[in-house]
Amino acid sequence: MTQNNDGNNEVVTLSDYRGQMTWSALKQVEAYWEGLRHGRVVPLRTDVDPRGIEGVLEHAFILERIAPGLARFRLAGLHLVDLIGMEVRGMPLTSFFTPDSRKKVTAALEDVFQGPETAEIHLTGEKGFGKPDLTARMLLLPLKSDLGDVSRILGCLVAQGQTGRTPRRFDVSDIQSRPIQVKAPEITRRPAPQPTPEKPEVVFQTDDAQKQPGFAENSQAFTGAPSKTASYLRLVTDNDQ
Repeated sequence: MTQNNDGNNEVVTLSDYRGQMTWSALKQVEAYWEGLRHGRVVPLRTDVDPRGIEGVLEHAFILERIAPGLARFRLAGLHLVDLIGMEVRGMPLTSFFTPDSRKKVTAALEDVFQGPETAEIHLTGEKGFGKPDLTARMLLLPLKSDLGDVSRILGCLVAQGQTGRTPRRFDVSDIQSRPIQVKAPEITRRPAPQPTPEKPEVVFQTDDAQKQPGFAENSQAFTGAPSKTASYLRLVTDNDQ
């Protein structure tokens, strides 16, 4: 029993709790794939390290595109082996689905490869003798090969319920495709250019200051009259030469 935001008690059954824990494997794989992108649309197949999803490795798989709408298992966890009752490497993905659902799966595969985009497929187990109710979800996330083309898929398959007689195949009840969101690069805004300060105007001093009364003495008018000292001078001649 838990308490919601309104203070009222809510009853959470054990099966609901287990279901949430089961589907969390899908979230872990998707979060790991998102971490590999580093701002790219699709990460590389060589970026995938099994140690990064070690806790849910039994549910994970790698697909390789071999034809339009057709992909085969390159790697697969033990959970998939238990569902189909045999080794799945090299088998096509459609081997997990009933004939009526295979067209839907091939269309979803092409959307993932060509979009590229991600897809989550909701599944219900095929009914029959010795086959109890079984629900499952499959996650498909695109990857690039070494050649740069989107021809690989990192996937996750989680089934909830008793497996019963194998092989267990599934009908598609819903497909949720999502376009891949790419964060726009952050733009570093440069500061607006500051106006260059004007240089102080250099004023050169001219001789006009001499014309200003405060900086020049008054000139004396020339009268042409000899000075008084002239009367004390006389011409002396040497008559002996």
